[in-house]
Amino acid sequence: MFRAWDSRVLMLASCVALLAATGCTTKNYVRTQTAPLAQKTNELDSETATNTRNLNDLSTRVDTGVAQAQSAANQANQNAQSASSSAITAQGTATDAVNRVNTLQGAVANLDNYQELADANVLFAFGSAELTKKGKQELDDLGAHIADAKGYILEVTGSTDSIGGAEYNYELSERRAQAVVQYLAVKYDVAPHRFYLIGVGKDMAKGGKQAQDRKVEVRLLSNRQGAAPAATPGGY
Repeated sequence: MFRAWDSRVLMLASCVALLAATGCTTKNYVRTQTAPLAQKTNELDSETATNTRNLNDLSTRVDTGVAQAQSAANQANQNAQSASSSAITAQGTATDAVNRVNTLQGAVANLDNYQELADANVLFAFGSAELTKKGKQELDDLGAHIADAKGYILEVTGSTDSIGGAEYNYELSERRAQAVVQYLAVKYDVAPHRFYLIGVGKDMAKGGKQAQDRKVEVRLLSNRQGAAPAATPGGY
């Protein structure tokens, strides 16, 4: 009886051992089959992340390139507009210069009926439109003849040396002429219609001694026949 029970026990133990061995074998098999899949999945995840980063980098570089190209195009357009504006300004300056010279020539032609009674040559410091003491004396010498003049006008021509731009010199020459006009108008009670004023900038500059070009020339002219020319003031 005990032998039969031992046999059953041994058989049961053998079955348990067999099942345990089978279970371990199954787990090992599953582990062996799934491990490569897990590794492949991890590799795919890593590759996907890398591709995503590369795409993001590429998108950033493309956006940066487009922005740079747009900026360059905008700058080129601004440069073209600036060049066009400069060309228009230069053309306007050239046209204005021609008109000034033509106006001066026309004025001289219209003065054929006037006789010069006296003149003055007023020099200015570099870049200045302020009358100097000597310049005022020149105008006072001229002003001494104004009281006795009849039917007269005063031709006032401001000029500059050849240094600097055309527009700046036109403006400076006009300010110099205005300074002379104001001095004569206030001190010698000369009416506005007696003045013929023009600023020729550096158009009349001789290019020699620059100081001699920084001046205002004033001519006292009369259209009355028989008007006697005054003695030319000296010292200049």
